[in-house]
Amino acid sequence: MAMKVGLIGVGDISNKYVDNLKKYPHIVEVYGCAARNYEKTCVRARVLGIPRVYESPDALLADPEIDVVLNLTTPDAHAKYNLAALEAGKHVYTEKPLAATFEEGRMIMELAWEKGLSVCCAPDTFLGGRVQAMRAAIDAGVIGPIGSGDVSMLAHGWECFHPNVGFYYRPGGGPALDMGPYYLTALVALLGPVEAVTAMTNRAQDTRYIPSTGEELPVEVDTHVAGVLKFRSGAIVNVTLSFDVWDSARPRMELYGTKGSLIMPEPHPNSGPNIFGGKIWMRKAEDFRWGVMPCPPGMEEKPFDELLYDRPFSETGHDRNSRGVGLIDQVRALQENRPARADGTMALHVLEVLESLDIAAKEERWIRMQTTCERPAPLPEYDPFAK
Repeated sequence: MAMKVGLIGVGDISNKYVDNLKKYPHIVEVYGCAARNYEKTCVRARVLGIPRVYESPDALLADPEIDVVLNLTTPDAHAKYNLAALEAGKHVYTEKPLAATFEEGRMIMELAWEKGLSVCCAPDTFLGGRVQAMRAAIDAGVIGPIGSGDVSMLAHGWECFHPNVGFYYRPGGGPALDMGPYYLTALVALLGPVEAVTAMTNRAQDTRYIPSTGEELPVEVDTHVAGVLKFRSGAIVNVTLSFDVWDSARPRMELYGTKGSLIMPEPHPNSGPNIFGGKIWMRKAEDFRWGVMPCPPGMEEKPFDELLYDRPFSETGHDRNSRGVGLIDQVRALQENRPARADGTMALHVLEVLESLDIAAKEERWIRMQTTCERPAPLPEYDPFAK
């Protein structure tokens, strides 16, 4: 029987979630929604095709018909509604980050464990064709053990297009907690948990001009983070996350093995591990230039400047925008009594890593992680969520 999902928060991001969840009616039913403004929520519900609108999030949480709460609120409200949903006996799938602070995240997971409930967390882009292809190459030993790497998210913030940009520059925001989860979750899925971190941070401006309103907003968090991560596997990865860069030609992610290198190209902040599909370049020790990665059976090889290696997820859509596939996997995991791939233990670990970068910079030291997690299982090449 399909589990019933209730949305808290119906902003722009809800469009893709709802569209994708409706592709799996045998697994989930988008049952109802709630947000702060009831009238606006009614309008959004009609647009999204959600049959029930609750007068408030509390009313949604009180409905025994709801099995899973999909929390799409802003980061500063994640902990409030994640904890409330668990207290109400609901499973939780939340937008990233798990909470605005590591301590709040720990409270969420401890309550979930106490109550025997499932918490999963975005991003689920690591389940997309590109990161899964990198995972397959790494697991097969194609480029040998990974010893080092470099990832970068270099942008100038989102005030030129985002309608509600203020929270990006308040506690719980900034490039680390906004975009960092995409990059760190991909790294953990590929390399395993982080052992220790260090970093330096700063902010280029104390205020940000918002073109849509003409306002100057105060910047309350550092907007440039330069960190070093040591993974339990032994790999050392440089990480740069910034809202202070107008443009860059740096790739999104590079991983260096003993037998070759993998690169996630495309110099644009919205074309890295925060999307599901895209290009991958590989160079092995025996190659003299960048070449073609081996393709799965049935796929033709392509020149290196085209899409080099994308697992055949065209049938499932995981090479396209598939937000919500982590929730689908969560429900299947509950039904199959197995770990969910976007499990909250990984999200808590990622949150600790990102918060520790800031602490390490302020205290000028290395920080060892208190948490750990397992690498999530890879997705099979067939659609694991088909009927």
